[in-house]
Amino acid sequence: MFHPALGNPTVRALGALYAGTFLSGAWAMVIPTIPVLATQFGVSAGAAAQIVTAFAIGKFIGTVVAGVLLDRMGTRVALVSGPLLACAAALAVLWAPWLSLILLLALLIGGADSLWGTAREVAGIDLAHRNQRGRVISSLHGVYTIGAAFSPFIGGWLTDMFGFEAAFAGYAVASAISVPFGFLVPDSPVPPAPEKVKNASRGWSPASITRRLSTLKNLYHEIQPNLRATYRALAFATLANQSQRVIVQSMLPLYAGYYLQLTPTQVGMLFTISGMIVFVMIIPAGFLMDRVGRKWCTVPSTGIPGLIFLVIPMASSFTQLGILVGVAGVAQGLSLGSLATSTYDVVPSHVRGRLQALRRTIAEMGSSVAPLIGGYLANAFNPGTPFLVYAPLLLLSATLLAIVGKETLER
Repeated sequence: MFHPALGNPTVRALGALYAGTFLSGAWAMVIPTIPVLATQFGVSAGAAAQIVTAFAIGKFIGTVVAGVLLDRMGTRVALVSGPLLACAAALAVLWAPWLSLILLLALLIGGADSLWGTAREVAGIDLAHRNQRGRVISSLHGVYTIGAAFSPFIGGWLTDMFGFEAAFAGYAVASAISVPFGFLVPDSPVPPAPEKVKNASRGWSPASITRRLSTLKNLYHEIQPNLRATYRALAFATLANQSQRVIVQSMLPLYAGYYLQLTPTQVGMLFTISGMIVFVMIIPAGFLMDRVGRKWCTVPSTGIPGLIFLVIPMASSFTQLGILVGVAGVAQGLSLGSLATSTYDVVPSHVRGRLQALRRTIAEMGSSVAPLIGGYLANAFNPGTPFLVYAPLLLLSATLLAIVGKETLER
């Protein structure tokens, strides 16, 4: 897969990167705890699902920090501090007496996860050639997804056996193990920037904020004019993709647990089924991106979930939901880093951290409100309604990628 000149140090670095990526997916251990949190703290199902909202808001904040940090300091500091912060926040949940405090800690976990995840992408890009980007990013996202897919089953089992605190403790252990791997990955060099990008404003006065917005506009104009519409389409697709994942994480446990009366272990198994399909898709998705075209992955990765969302509210059993999440797993396999890879093709290297962060920030703004909207719709109607509401967003993003977005694969 990699050029022989890269040698063993690169193989070892990638091994450490993949190991840390797999362990970072353990945050999904907390997903099956949502119905238990509702009972434990005497709140509604929609209120308990806001733990996913807190996580998404944290990812939004962490994305902003990550973009600046990576462009100015490299990847090492984020690869180490991300899992450290996540571990500390997860351990603190064990002594949290209120749901509000758990939500605050989930926000910190989300910020750490975003910082950690962005650094892994940049480190992986620097370890591979341009014609291998699709396979590297696909593999990283695939390994993360596998960890996130098997973790709900483990988290559900721990919750059934010992209580919701055990799921957070499991995530804390996984994060702690990941810290040493950050030191084994080479620190990515900080690319030199033109003067107009270097001269960023400091401070938070009105004049400084205005200059910062101007700087943000300048960053966007670093993209070649013929690729700016593609960047916008990718940003919107990322928003839709992130929103659908958050809706699945927050609403599927409610739909399966409250509406269909499935156990936490069965809820966790649904995510594991999806993860197994994603695992099968890792290699095909990477080769499809690198050999055929990026759009062959980006378009169906948003269009298929849109169709699945229209059908989920009709499911009435574990088997039916299992089939649907399995098909959704195919789409998720195609999405493994395809949007990120296409964005790396579009943006210049000296602003890649900030422009990737801008794309993700737009997505996190949407995904941070998705559980709020989903929780309201679940309480007002039923847990299947949010899927119907978000289906058009996914179908629109697939249309924009197909019609507006350019193919960014260099042949």
